[in-house]
Amino acid sequence: SVLQAKPVSSQQVLQGQLEAWRKVELRAQVSGTVQQLDQDKGAVVSAGQLLLSLSPESRPEQLSREQAEVKQREAAATAARRLRNDKLISANDLLKVETELANARVRLSSAQQGMDNTRIRAPFAGILDGRQVELGDYVQPGQSLLTLVDIEQLKVGAQVPQQQVASLKIGQPVRVELLDGTQLQGKVHFIAAAAEEGSRSFRVEVSVANPQRLRLAGASATVHIDTGERMGHALSPALISLDKAGRMGVKWVDEQQTVVFTPIQLLSVKRDQAWVSGLPDQVALITLGQGFVEPGEQVQVIDGAH
Repeated sequence: SVLQAKPVSSQQVLQGQLEAWRKVELRAQVSGTVQQLDQDKGAVVSAGQLLLSLSPESRPEQLSREQAEVKQREAAATAARRLRNDKLISANDLLKVETELANARVRLSSAQQGMDNTRIRAPFAGILDGRQVELGDYVQPGQSLLTLVDIEQLKVGAQVPQQQVASLKIGQPVRVELLDGTQLQGKVHFIAAAAEEGSRSFRVEVSVANPQRLRLAGASATVHIDTGERMGHALSPALISLDKAGRMGVKWVDEQQTVVFTPIQLLSVKRDQAWVSGLPDQVALITLGQGFVEPGEQVQVIDGAH
C-alpha cells in the first residue's frame, strides 16, 4: 500500500514517578527536651508556623545577661566617644571600648539564636509528613525531629534516551497520566545537562500543579510530552520490524522494485495504529510477505500490494 506523509502531533511517552516538590528533614540545632508537639502529623502548615518546642534550659537567663552586658557596653562606648571628641582619651582607648561592645553584641546574637532554635518552625508551607520524636524525648544537635513535604506542586522524574533528548525544551506542555486514569497537566521544568553514566539517559523533571494537595507523591505515572508537529505516516504496528543491527524500521519498495529498510522513530503508538517518522513523504509499504524478503532484493508487485 502507498502511504502519504501527513502532519501529526509528536509526543514522547516516558515512565516516571510523582515526587513531592520539596521535602526536608528538620533537625535539632540545640540540645533539650521535647516540651510541646505544636502540630500533629499530617497537619497542613504555613511557612514560619511553629511545629515543635524544646525546653529552653538555661537559655533565657543567658539571654538576659547578654542583653544587660550589651546595654552596659553601649553606655561605655557613648561616654568614650564624648571623651575622644574632647581629646581626653586616645584613639586606641576608644577602639578598645568599641571592640568590647562588638563582642558583646556577637554573644547576644548567639544567645538569641540559641533561644530561637528551641522553636522548630516550618521553612515553607507544606504537610507535616513525619515526626521522629515524642513528648519528653531528650534530643541532641543534629538529631532528626520532623519531616516536612510540599505537595502543592509535584514533580515527575523520568529518564529520556540520549537520541530523544534534543527534541525537549523547558516549558513544553506535558500530560501526566496515573494508573487509575487520572489526568494531570504540567510542563517540563528541568533537563539534565549530562547523561547518567551507564544508562546514557538524561533525567527530565516535569512540574505538576496540585492545589488540592492530593496525596499522589510516590505514584507511578506516564508522561506525555508534546514536542510539536512533524510529518509522519500512520501504519499498523505489525509492519514495524528490526534489522540485524537491532534498529526499528519499516520495509518498503522503491521505484526500481527493490526492497528498502528505513529506520524510523515512533511518534505515538496504539494497539492498531502507529505514527512514525523517518520515511520518504510517499512510500510503498510491503504489507504482505515482508518477513520473506530482505533489503536489496527485487520484488514483483502483485495486485497493487507491495
